[in-house]
Amino acid sequence: MNSKVWFVTGSSRGLGREFVEAALSRGDKVAATARTAASLDDLVTKYGDAVLPLELDVIDKAAVFASVQRAKDHFGRLDVVVNNAGYAQVGAIEELTEQEMRDQLETNLFGALWVIQAVLPHLREQGAGHIVQLSSAAGLIAVPLGGAYHVSKWAVEALNEALAGEVAGFGVKVTIIEPGGFATRDGKNPNPLDNGHLARTNPAYDDVRRRLAGFTNKQPAGDPAAAARTLLKIADMDNPPLRVLFGQGFYPMIQQAYADRLKTWADGQDLSVAAHGKLDQDAR
Repeated sequence: MNSKVWFVTGSSRGLGREFVEAALSRGDKVAATARTAASLDDLVTKYGDAVLPLELDVIDKAAVFASVQRAKDHFGRLDVVVNNAGYAQVGAIEELTEQEMRDQLETNLFGALWVIQAVLPHLREQGAGHIVQLSSAAGLIAVPLGGAYHVSKWAVEALNEALAGEVAGFGVKVTIIEPGGFATRDGKNPNPLDNGHLARTNPAYDDVRRRLAGFTNKQPAGDPAAAARTLLKIADMDNPPLRVLFGQGFYPMIQQAYADRLKTWADGQDLSVAAHGKLDQDAR
């Protein structure tokens, strides 16, 4: 198997770092981006010319395009593009400021969009390539206090599903990865209530915060290295899936959530018919 060239955003820590390490350790080449280039120094020391460290904040559109071009010029091609950069804004809908919501979308949604738009001309020219979008189980279901994060990830899901249909004819593949909880911080599943992106709290929602903390503590934490090995398998597939859940714990919840949605729509069919009216019949 020929080695691949990767472009990975958010490579300084967490799953992004695991993805980069896994690709490099098997002999692939990686353009690794992070908001602080110094956080990638250890990768350069260990892997040398196989890694191209790039300082990048994905909210800077011009910088995204420049970084992608630099990676293409440096390695000659791009095979796997991993849109991983992102964070979770936590807060009740009433608590969120306009800036917090805008910042969440700037990074998680628009940052991903800029990367996609920057790489597509190169992938189309090659007639091949694989865009991997890190979404989340939070892109499939919604829980209290995650409104901003859910909005960004639900949007990313739609963006990449539409993209998959648009670029299939060019030989470009798209896969949406939906992780649950992974032990990316000191061997533990990160607590969303302790991630540095918290809205100013309103005491009216303190009970909701306590319930969320209890829910988070019960979720099994996955092995980040195993997630990285699995991503390598997906990158090597001739026909990779559009969506893959990473980790256990959320699948039963998602099954129930989708069953509940279908039931809600079925139970409301009389309202659907009433809302349609008789315009089509009258037009005959």
